[in-house]
Amino acid sequence: MSPLRKELSALKIDINPKRWISSYHNTSIVHLILMVLFYHAIGFLFLLVGSAAIQFSMNGSVGSNLPRYLAPVLGAGPIEESVFFGIPYYATGNQFVVIISGVTWVMLHIFNTKSIDIANFSYSNWLFVMPSFFYSLRTWISGKGWFAILAHSLWNGLFFMLGCTYDEYPCAISPVSEMPSIYSLISVVLSAFIVVLLTFLFYKRRRRIVDETGKSR
Repeated sequence: MSPLRKELSALKIDINPKRWISSYHNTSIVHLILMVLFYHAIGFLFLLVGSAAIQFSMNGSVGSNLPRYLAPVLGAGPIEESVFFGIPYYATGNQFVVIISGVTWVMLHIFNTKSIDIANFSYSNWLFVMPSFFYSLRTWISGKGWFAILAHSLWNGLFFMLGCTYDEYPCAISPVSEMPSIYSLISVVLSAFIVVLLTFLFYKRRRRIVDETGKSR
């Protein structure tokens, strides 16, 4: 079978909704890229259809989002992926624990708003990240968590740049009123380093347990 046909066969298997909480059939870089594009395309579809439904049911309201700044946007990739997927997975080795923490991650996105009110919930943000839950879950349990972090960070960075270009977001590292930009950047980098390090330590511990269990059999 040619590489192209092999990839198309693996893609056909992995886009089947019945496998959306299972590890990938193929974990090549090309396959991981195609899967992240697949789930983000579904996210856009959810955003378009869901926003229209919410506008209709709530008299034109689709909620509101907090302003985004470069430091937290870039830090979200390693921090969110590690806290909600990597650490739960490697700490417990239980896929269903990761499903619970991942669903929590999805639900928190609806509160990306200035006021906790049903009319102001960030429905657009919530709808878009729903399919990303499956991507992150599957990527981590497939042993490619590093790619989930990279893809999350690149995607966030791309959209921040687009939002900044079209004046949707402030073109700033952090809110000036909170702390100087350099301190905000340092705090995000330090936080990201800590949680990624914890993820790696839990990964090493999980590998040791698996190796010892295998040797004892």
